[in-house]
Amino acid sequence: MTPPADTAETVEASGPAGARRPRGPSWASRNYSLLTAAAFVTSLGSQGALIAAAFAVLESGGDGGDVGLVAAARTLPLVLFLLIGGAVADRLPRHRVMVAANALNFASQAVFAALVLLGEPQLWQMMLLTGLGGAGQAFFSPAAEGMLMSSVQGEQAGRAFAVFRMAMQGAGLGGAALGGAMVAVIGPGWVLAADAAAFAVAGSLRAFLDVRRIPKRAPGGGLLSDLREGWREFSGRPWLWGVVLQFSVANAVVGAADAVYGPLVARDHLGGAGPWGLALALFGGGTVTGALLMTRWKPRRLLLAGTLCVFPLALPAAALAVPVPIGVLCTAMFLTGVTLEVFGVSWMTALHQEIPEEKLSRVSAYDWFGSVALVPLAMASAGPAEAAFGRGTSLWGCAALVVVVTAAVLCVPDVRNLTRRTGPVSGGTPRADARPGAEDTDRRLIG
Repeated sequence: MTPPADTAETVEASGPAGARRPRGPSWASRNYSLLTAAAFVTSLGSQGALIAAAFAVLESGGDGGDVGLVAAARTLPLVLFLLIGGAVADRLPRHRVMVAANALNFASQAVFAALVLLGEPQLWQMMLLTGLGGAGQAFFSPAAEGMLMSSVQGEQAGRAFAVFRMAMQGAGLGGAALGGAMVAVIGPGWVLAADAAAFAVAGSLRAFLDVRRIPKRAPGGGLLSDLREGWREFSGRPWLWGVVLQFSVANAVVGAADAVYGPLVARDHLGGAGPWGLALALFGGGTVTGALLMTRWKPRRLLLAGTLCVFPLALPAAALAVPVPIGVLCTAMFLTGVTLEVFGVSWMTALHQEIPEEKLSRVSAYDWFGSVALVPLAMASAGPAEAAFGRGTSLWGCAALVVVVTAAVLCVPDVRNLTRRTGPVSGGTPRADARPGAEDTDRRLIG
C-alpha cells in the first residue's frame, strides 16, 4: 500500500504535440509496462521457490520445525529493515534500489540452488540465504510501490492497478502450480535456480526504467529525519493507520489459519493435500477474477467499498472450523479471493490519490511493516492455541477477530468518507493533463 514521491514523471501520452503516440492504453506508460512485466516474471518464480525451499529443507533431513525456521529467517529481516528500506527508497533513485535488491535476491537464490544441487545444505546456510532474500525484499517493496505509483497518472489509476494486480496474481497462481510440478519432476534445486534466473531477468527489465522526467529529490535531514517525516505522514491520517492496524490482525490470524490449521483440517477431514491445494487454487482464481472486476468497477467511496469486502476474509477460517465439505470450502476461498482484490485495488488507488509522491515509499514501508509484524507471532502461537483451546475454537477465534477489527475500522469517519477524485489528484501523482511541476495544495479528504 503506497502512493507518490517528489514529483511524478509525465506520461508519454502527455508529451509535446507531434510526439509519437504510445502503444496500448493511455494509462499504460512505458515504465508501467516494464514494471508489470518484471513483477509477472518474479511472481512466477517466487511462488514456485516457496514450495521448493520447503522441500529442500525436508530432503536435507529437516522436519516441519526446520521448515518453520527457514520461513522465519526470511520474515525477520523483512520486518527489521522495512522502515529503513522505505526511507532509502525515498532518498535514492527508486529504480536503483529495486535493481540492487533484485541482484541480492538473485545471488542468494543462486547460491541456495547450488547448495541443494551439489549436496546437502546445512540448516544455517539455508536460513542465512533466505534471510538475505528477506532483507532484499525489505528494500525492494517500498521502492517498487513508490515507482509503480509514479508510473500511473490521471483518473485511470484504479484500472492500471487492477491490471497490475491481475498480472501478479495470475503469475502467482501459475507459478505455484508449475513450481509444485517441477519440484516433483526435477527437484527443488532446479526450481530455486529458475527463481534466481527470474530475479536476473526482472532486474534487467527494471534497469531500463526511464526516470529522466522525475526531478532529483532535495537532500533531506538524514535517515532518522526521513523516518520521522514518514511517521508524521502515516500517523496523521486516521484512515491510513486504522486500516493498517486492521490488517495487522487480519493478516496474522488468516495466515495462521491457512498455513497451520488448513493443512491439518485437510489431512483429517478433507482427503489430504490434493483437496487443500484445490482450495488454494480457487483462492488464487478468485484474486484474478477480483482484479478483472476492478478494471471496470470504480467505487466512489474507495475505502468503504474496500473495507466491506474484507468481511468475507473470515469465511475460510469459519469453513475450516466446521469443517465443511471441500466444495463449500472452495466456494468460500474463491469468494474471499474476489473480495480481497476489491480491497487491494481500492487501497492502492486511495494511496495514489492521497499521499504526496515524495513520501510514498516511507508510507509504504510503515504500511508493510504493520501488515507483516504480527504474522510470525501468530504462526508461532497457532500450535499452543490449538493445544489450549482446540482446533475448532482457535479457527472460530480467527474468523471472529477478522470480523471485529473490520467492523472497528468502519467506525473511523475517514474510512467511510474518503471519496474517489474525478479531478486532479491532490496528494499523489499529478494527472497526465496537469502542468508539470504544478502544485496542488488541497490534500483534504472529500466527504
